[in-house]
Amino acid sequence: MAYKGFIIVESPAKARTLQKYVGKDYLVKASMGHVIDLPKNRIGIDVKKNFTPKYITIANKEKIIKELKDSLKDSEAVYLATDPDREGEAIAWHLARVLKIPDDSLSRIELHEITPDALKNALENSRTIDMERVNAQQARRMLDRLVGYNLSPVLWKKVASGLSAGRVQSVAVRLIVERQKEIDAFVKEEYWTISVLLEGGEVAIAFKAGLVSYKNKKIAIPDETQAVSIKSFLETNGFVVAAAPEKKRQKREAPLPYITSTLQQDASRRLGFKVSKTMKIAQQLFEGLEIGDDGPAGLITYMRTDSTRISEGARSEAVEFIDKTYGQNFIGKQRVHNKKAGTQDAHEAIRPTNVFLDMEHLKRALTTDQFKLYSLIRDRFLASQMSPCENEIITLNIDCGDYRFTSQGTSVIFPGFTIIYSELKDDKQGEDESASLPKVQAGDPLKLLNIEPKQHFTQPPPHYTEATLVKALEKNGIGRPSTYAPIVDTIQKREYVKLVEKKFVPTKLGIVVTELLVNNFPDIVDVNFTAGLETELDKIEEGDAEMVSVLGNFYEPFITNLNNVEKAIERVESISISEETGEFCEKCSKPMIIRRGPYGKFFACSGYPECKNTKPYVEKIGIPCPKEGCGGSVIQKRSKKAVFYGCDRYPECDFTSWYRPLDKKCPECGGVMVLKYTRGGKGYTQCINDCKGYSSGKLNKEAVANIKLPAEEPGGEPEKKDKEA
Repeated sequence: MAYKGFIIVESPAKARTLQKYVGKDYLVKASMGHVIDLPKNRIGIDVKKNFTPKYITIANKEKIIKELKDSLKDSEAVYLATDPDREGEAIAWHLARVLKIPDDSLSRIELHEITPDALKNALENSRTIDMERVNAQQARRMLDRLVGYNLSPVLWKKVASGLSAGRVQSVAVRLIVERQKEIDAFVKEEYWTISVLLEGGEVAIAFKAGLVSYKNKKIAIPDETQAVSIKSFLETNGFVVAAAPEKKRQKREAPLPYITSTLQQDASRRLGFKVSKTMKIAQQLFEGLEIGDDGPAGLITYMRTDSTRISEGARSEAVEFIDKTYGQNFIGKQRVHNKKAGTQDAHEAIRPTNVFLDMEHLKRALTTDQFKLYSLIRDRFLASQMSPCENEIITLNIDCGDYRFTSQGTSVIFPGFTIIYSELKDDKQGEDESASLPKVQAGDPLKLLNIEPKQHFTQPPPHYTEATLVKALEKNGIGRPSTYAPIVDTIQKREYVKLVEKKFVPTKLGIVVTELLVNNFPDIVDVNFTAGLETELDKIEEGDAEMVSVLGNFYEPFITNLNNVEKAIERVESISISEETGEFCEKCSKPMIIRRGPYGKFFACSGYPECKNTKPYVEKIGIPCPKEGCGGSVIQKRSKKAVFYGCDRYPECDFTSWYRPLDKKCPECGGVMVLKYTRGGKGYTQCINDCKGYSSGKLNKEAVANIKLPAEEPGGEPEKKDKEA
């Protein structure tokens, strides 16, 4: 069958959504991401030949490439509809090379939202591949490769095998390490506050007021002695209203619609989502989900953006919805979009593709987490187009001798955007509670009900959370919208930092590596230097800088410094970054420790090199071995190719399973239940004995996520031999 057009996207989900829109005249297939890349087992860049990358076909992608080539033969035209950013542009260019699509072909289309209108508009405005955008991606990829593949071996020699350094990840770790040092060095100081509970007015109303000054100067109470002295004075002197209440109107503008970083921060604070989870769900909402009989639909615009700009059509739709739902008074003025310095502004802000979708219907169609994130995006977008919130702030000043107290109350005159969206402050939801103040005049006496002196201590700077780390990266110009989530994930997978009660704490390993890099490669972990490189990458995309020049200006001083200092760096004692196990070596009785190698963790004797005893690293998953009378425990193991599960008493017990056993028994035969997945990623439990095909049925992703699973260790699968592209 001949097709009018062949559309290539990155993911099967996007392919399914677009196939529904184009019907039988077009064929839509997925490349499953990149098809070619730099090789994993060598640097893959010819520095002497103007930094020429040596791309290879990614392992297991030959079949996909063949299918794409075969489909191309049956189509009149080809359209590369990969994501509308640098990475997507590079994938489109790689596909064009593999499929031998001419350079002047108008084959590239951009979809900033997955809707029929957006697709129609994209097909009508196809273009050639933007090589400046491709070169910006290539430059980033090669910069990261040049740093990682040259600097990581230094860490292997001087710290421990299996470590890595990264152009951006190392800066992120440094931020966390330096914040920890500030916290550790912080010396708390005592201070006191005094508040009073007063009563007054024709209709007696009790309200709180706080001490703010003494003889018109801001007061500081350093210790309990002074607090007690002030309290004694207040108990024996009267309180009077110092002046007529001050009334002031305050307008608060609606927040701007989400960009990548603000969505990640808000989803973390409001929904408790990890950055990676936010981006994964946002990708699903963008690519299309089943919401009815008509098939999948894209629900939000592209989720990797640094722009707050929205289209005229989106603004009109929002205004219509606000008018019908809340009334004309709630429609805000159209904002002038001001592009900030360093903003690429390639895409609109993150917004719903259709604000008129029935929310009750969506709630039934989506998973709980998908609906929560969609609702957050929708509410923020609608709020951004609404009128300001107007409040009246009443300030009441009270005197007791020379001591001045203040109380403040707020009343809402017009709720504006807050009817749908309330901003969070200091990670606390909602607005501060506001006092109800009595109607009083200057000179009116007030009755003292209670005095509350309170001890406080100054607080150190807070640990970074995922949300505040992303905010810091964005503020400092480190990384771009597409890189925030990978950075946060990578520094945890490398075990340079860990999350403790949702707060980042550097590990011994992270501190050791950071100090080595700061002392010997200061530019690599310098915030301003890294931000400057991001600016250079932006200039490449804008056509204001050459890729080879940017790479050369970075590489030459970097490699010179590397060669000069590598031999001078002293080796770090591995014991200082190893983890204790509580076990002892059966050969020499010294403590066993956990060390890291190229394929993850392993147990090793602390007496190395005198004792070279090692054992595989195993992790118990918390359930007993299902074999009757065994008494062992199920542990997670790793072969050369995959993770599997077995008994810790092997070889005495030969229980193994490719699927994770659960602490559940089959209701039919009493066998252990295991967790399996469909090709679509749906989890379900099934009897390991396949007893009458007993299965619990498919579980949604939320249900699977609630089954507690230990984190898998990084590394493990060996490199497959890459085939030259």
